[in-house]
Amino acid sequence: MADVEVVAATAVCLLSVMNYLNVLKRNQKKRRYRQRRWWMKKIHQNRTTNSINTFFMELTSEDGGEFSNFCRMSSTDFEFLLHKIGPIIENSKPDCECPYQQRYVSTPAISQIIPEVCKAINSVLKDQIKLPQTPAEWLSIEEGFRRKFPRCVRAIDGKHIVIKCPPHNGSQYYNYKHTYSIVLMALVDSEYRFIFADIGGQGRISDGGIFQNCLLLQKIDTGTINLPPDAPLPGGEIDVPYVFLCDGAFAIDKHIMKPFPGNHNFNTMERTFNYKLSSSCIIVENVFGILTTVFRIFKKPIEIDIENVPTVTMTCILLHNFLINSRTSSNIYAPPGTFDSIADGVNIDGSWRQNQPNPDNSALRPIARVPRRSPRDIYEIRSEFAHYFHNLNTENN
Repeated sequence: MADVEVVAATAVCLLSVMNYLNVLKRNQKKRRYRQRRWWMKKIHQNRTTNSINTFFMELTSEDGGEFSNFCRMSSTDFEFLLHKIGPIIENSKPDCECPYQQRYVSTPAISQIIPEVCKAINSVLKDQIKLPQTPAEWLSIEEGFRRKFPRCVRAIDGKHIVIKCPPHNGSQYYNYKHTYSIVLMALVDSEYRFIFADIGGQGRISDGGIFQNCLLLQKIDTGTINLPPDAPLPGGEIDVPYVFLCDGAFAIDKHIMKPFPGNHNFNTMERTFNYKLSSSCIIVENVFGILTTVFRIFKKPIEIDIENVPTVTMTCILLHNFLINSRTSSNIYAPPGTFDSIADGVNIDGSWRQNQPNPDNSALRPIARVPRRSPRDIYEIRSEFAHYFHNLNTENN
């Protein structure tokens, strides 16, 4: 009897397992053919039926900051720009109610629309970038740098804007890095705004030629930039000029300060000067950094017609200044923590660095230059700055 009971119990267990497996299989089959459901925003549900105009209306009404995440500006500023450029870029069709009303646009039409819109934006925002014209205007700007680097009026830097090979004349834009490019030379103030941009120099021009052909450098050399007259540093007696700060790739000049070359021991005059200069020049790196992070056309070599590259670049620069100056969009475009900062002598990286493209793939690349030989008195000016910062550092310690 015992053997019969064991066999019966085993059979019952096997039947139970088989029934469980069959039920599990049927449930899996039901789940497989059950209609799946996803949560989707309204703007994406209607993406095949809405026009561009309706898309932006629904984007504004969405919760969670969808509009600001998509446009990187407030709806107020977007409406302002649309109102300004709308009459300039109106579609030629009489039944078009809005310049963004068309739903389907062909590729050839897009290639015409984008430069047209960029030119309209440049026309509307042209006052967003302006080089100071009088010594008083330069002095008001110097206040932003005075705490870190007195007598500094701006930081300057240049970039190669990498492009695709232009047809028929590629050799004119072929640079020493074996890429094709045009040159951007820019001045930046202490508020992370462009105040000057010279775009369009051919990448083939020699390193020294790039620097010499820049309109800004021509103004500096000819004395037509109207800087304030030379004045002593705080507590000093020797007159020093107002200067632009730059990195080591530039050539030192009367109005252009660069770091001392080489490595220097801790707490030396040269090292203190280099630290002060680099902590002020980091503003330029931050401005170019957020430009490549937000305006994604700079994330890789630009593949548009060469004649449109300066226009598109200037549009991005003007929009950068417009959004930095905007009361409603500045925290959307560059929220707190975006730029690098220094706390208790420690450098803190800004959030823009997290999304920075690979420098080898980016459209904005540094310009290398061969320094010019400068008169001896120019090095004496740099030494005067170095003595000032070294004495200041000694007093604070």
